[in-house]
Parts: sequence; C-alpha cells; structure tokens
Amino acid sequence: MNRRFITLLLTFAILLLPAVALAGNCDEGSDTGKFQVILQRHGAVVAVLASFGFGFIASLTPCVYPMVPITVSIFGATKTTSRLRGAALSATFVLGIAALFTPMGILSAVSGKLMGSTLANHWFVLGLALLFVALAASMFGAFELALPSALTNKLSTVGGVGFKGAFVMGLVMGLVAAPCTGPFLTGMITVIATTGKVGLGAAALFSFALGLGVLFFIAGAFAVNLPKGGAWMMGIKWVSGVGLAYMAFAYLRDAFDPVRNVVNHPGSGFGIAACVVLAVGAAFGITHVIAERRRSPIARLSRPTKLASIVPAICGAAMLFSWLPLNHTADPNAPAIAWLANPEQARALAAAEGKPMLIDFGAEWCPGCKELERHTFPDSSVRTEAKKFVALHIDATDLDAEEIAAVKKEYRVVGLPTVIMLDRNGAEVARFTEFVEPERLYGAMKCDLARPAKTSALTMR
Repeated sequence: MNRRFITLLLTFAILLLPAVALAGNCDEGSDTGKFQVILQRHGAVVAVLASFGFGFIASLTPCVYPMVPITVSIFGATKTTSRLRGAALSATFVLGIAALFTPMGILSAVSGKLMGSTLANHWFVLGLALLFVALAASMFGAFELALPSALTNKLSTVGGVGFKGAFVMGLVMGLVAAPCTGPFLTGMITVIATTGKVGLGAAALFSFALGLGVLFFIAGAFAVNLPKGGAWMMGIKWVSGVGLAYMAFAYLRDAFDPVRNVVNHPGSGFGIAACVVLAVGAAFGITHVIAERRRSPIARLSRPTKLASIVPAICGAAMLFSWLPLNHTADPNAPAIAWLANPEQARALAAAEGKPMLIDFGAEWCPGCKELERHTFPDSSVRTEAKKFVALHIDATDLDAEEIAAVKKEYRVVGLPTVIMLDRNGAEVARFTEFVEPERLYGAMKCDLARPAKTSALTMR
C-alpha cells in the first residue's frame, strides 16, 4: 500500500513540477502575489496551471489534510468493492469542490469590471493590506481562522453515501477548508477582479479546486493511506505566513511613496543585507519546524524561535524582492527615457521629426505599471532604442479627470497597464495590455523601425 502511494505521489509530483516551478521561480518585482507575476510574465494558460499547484499546496495545510481520510469514508469511496466506482465517487467529490470555487472566479472577474480603479483608493489599499496581515497572523498562530466546531461537525454529516453525497460533500469541504484556502484565494481573486477576464477567473478557480481535491481523489480512488501530518505542515504555515505578510507590504509599497523609499536602494550592499536578514529569519523558522517534530529534544524552542523568525523573515523578503528588480536589468549609464506628458506636444514633435511614438498609460495604483517602471523601462536596450521614439507617458492615476478620460478614449485604452506603439504615420503597430518583458518590448521597437512607411495595425497581447 505504501509502495503504491509513493508511486502515485512521484507521478503526480512530475506532472505538478512545471506549475510549482513557475510559482516559485518567478523574478519578484512590484507584485502582489505569485499568481499576478505568473499571469503577467507567462500568460493565462501558465497562470491557470500554477493555480492547480496553489490548490495542491492548500490541501497540505492543517485545515484540509487531516480531513482527507474522514471525508472519503463518509461518501463511501473507500468502502466500495470497485476501484472504478471509487474513482467516480472521488471525481464527483472534486467536482463538488469546483462547483463552489469556480463561481468565485466568475463573480470576481465580473465585479472587477466595475471596480477596476479601486486600487487608486489608499483606504482600500490599507484595508487590503490589513486583510493580508490578518491572514499572515493566523498562519503564525496568533489566532485560528476556523468555523465553529458545531457547524463543522454538522456540515461533515450532510450528503450521505453515493454520488449525490459525494458532490454535496465537495461543496461542504470548500466551506470547511475555507480558513486555509482563504489566504491562497484572496490574492488570486484580487488579481482576477482587476483583470475583468471571466474566462480566466473561471479557469483559474476551477484549476485551484482540482489541485485542492487531488489528495481526496487519490485516497478515494486508490484506497491509499496518506502520510500522517506532522511538523512539515507547520513549515507550510510558516512559509505561507511570510508570503502573505510580504503581499501586504507589496500593496503598501506600490501605493505609498514613503514605504517605497524604505526599500528603494539599488546597489549590492542593500541586496547583501537583505539576504542576511532573510537568512536569519529562515534559520529561526527552520529551527521552529524541527522543534515541532514528535519527541524533539528542542521542543521548548518551538514558540520562541517562531516568534524570533517573523520579523527578520518578513523584512528580509520585503527588502530582497523589492531590491531585485532595481538591479536586474537597469543600467545606470544608459540615459533614462525622456517621457513627455502632453499628448499634443508629443504628436507634434513626432510629426516634425518623423519619429514613431511610444505611449505608456500608467497609474500609481497599478502594480503592473510599477513593474514596467522598475523592470522594463530601465533596461539598457529599451532605453537605447527609445531614443529613436517620441515617448509619451499618460498618468491615469485620476481616472475621473476629463483630460485623462479623453486621451484614454482616443487611444481605446480599457485597462492598465497599456503600452502602445505608433509608426511614423501615427498608425498603431503594437499594443501591450499587460506586463511585457524588456526583451519583448525591445524586439517590438526594433520591428517597428524596420517597417515601411505605411503599415497595417498589429496588436500584441
């Protein structure tokens, strides 16, 4: 039985590896979570695959993992004599989970069309940051986010045995697991809401639900015994707490200049200091996890080392992930792009000099715009090529301003960020409606200069 489980787990790990690798290896920048970084840099398909990985990680948390054997026995998957029926019951259970989460993605995308500029409101940003701080505190054990035990017990008995019971139990499990899935879902839903893409919202949350239900499916379909919970789950909670706290900081950093100035220090010295601080926090965190092991000789150190790890781990992560984009592609010797702010002046200059135009629509509340400012526009190749363009930056922080609305309407701008390239005749040849890597933007800029005088519009997405 254990050999069968190990084989299944290894097979699943191989299938999951690409999504987990992308979720963990993305360069950090002006982001508010891995889902947003993956979506911006790798596209919707990869982000949906990564959502599956996020769901699987959520299934390993203390709110979900201990419920696996109990739940599959309630709807009868482990008691059936046919493994095919057990697999069908387990799949029905997972679809029940998906039936709860998928509408969340759809509603988030639909509501996002109505709240696209909410991040412009500093009070909203503060509230969002406080939410992530509260979720991080719960991961560190400050308090427990859990449904009342009486309600949890009541929910665990609904549905009954069979396919109907399995589906209903899936719906219920989404509610029971909410305390531990919430921290993962909040960031995803926030990003989906700002994109307004219904398809992305539905697919990402459906994929998340599938990841959340993998262990239930394995346990029910193959009647395997899962490894017992232990100190490793405390490690997952610790990493989740640090990540959620960093997300809270990222929102504040992107919205408030004083916060940004604290970590806006290019240079190797600041980066080395960040690594040292983060390493200290990680060392205390690892000691805390080791102390949580059964019969650990250092069990008494669990609580003090956890407390000692929180501040340096969060500060180190905030310093390091804010410092990386400042030193990744920026070249201090390359002249900065000379952005103009007046559309009429920019068009007149482009016409007089026969140059193409590079137009950037950004805002202080737009994380993707900040990513462009920190990662793409400082690139030496982009800066050098930009000298051949007339560069126009439209600050759309105040969307209610009449002049901003007029310019957005003129260039058919729906959301931010938006980067538009016009040829020498004023015809649109490229449009980016998401974060774009320096190499890709540089390639588009070179392509534009190589075009003949008249060309048809090309849209890049």
